[in-house]
Amino acid sequence: MANKNVDPDQPIIIKKYANRRLYNTSKSSYVTLEHLAQMVRDGEDFVVNDAKSGDDITRSVLTQIIFEEEAKGQNMLPTNFLRQLIRLYGDTLQGFVPGYLDASMDTFSRNQENMRAQVRTAFEANPAIANFEAMTRSNMEWFENTMRMFTPFATAVAPAPDTADSPTEKAKDVELDDLKSQLAKMQDQLSELVRKS
Repeated sequence: MANKNVDPDQPIIIKKYANRRLYNTSKSSYVTLEHLAQMVRDGEDFVVNDAKSGDDITRSVLTQIIFEEEAKGQNMLPTNFLRQLIRLYGDTLQGFVPGYLDASMDTFSRNQENMRAQVRTAFEANPAIANFEAMTRSNMEWFENTMRMFTPFATAVAPAPDTADSPTEKAKDVELDDLKSQLAKMQDQLSELVRKS
């Protein structure tokens, strides 16, 4: 039960102690990273402060939640995206990245319900995932083009391979197999969402 003295317009204060325990001041109880992840999903705004110094450590705790989700197999961040993101640290364009990613996620969030409806329609009309593959391919191209915009000089045009068995072609095959695997996982997750709807 929430504390009646808590202002709903203000973020909930979470205190993190030296022993790594997290304390929800509005409920007067200890919470876990899993609880905080659920609060984010539920749209509850919170701020995490270091209990000793009072410093705002919300960003590092949210990053830790993402790390935990990825470690559980909830892979959402492609390896190539993470590498490109790491390359941007210390780059002259680093200052533009947070605003751009924020705006991209806002746009994605606004279109999320429309995408769910399209996926639901595609699965109901035709269980084949051709439409879903096209949408995934389009999204991947969009993200790759976006990241190229931030690293224009890092992506040089590679020469065409001489044979189909070149290392580049083999790498593309491995990448394609990886994408197919991710697509299968996404299909399972979407099927679960459709069942819950």
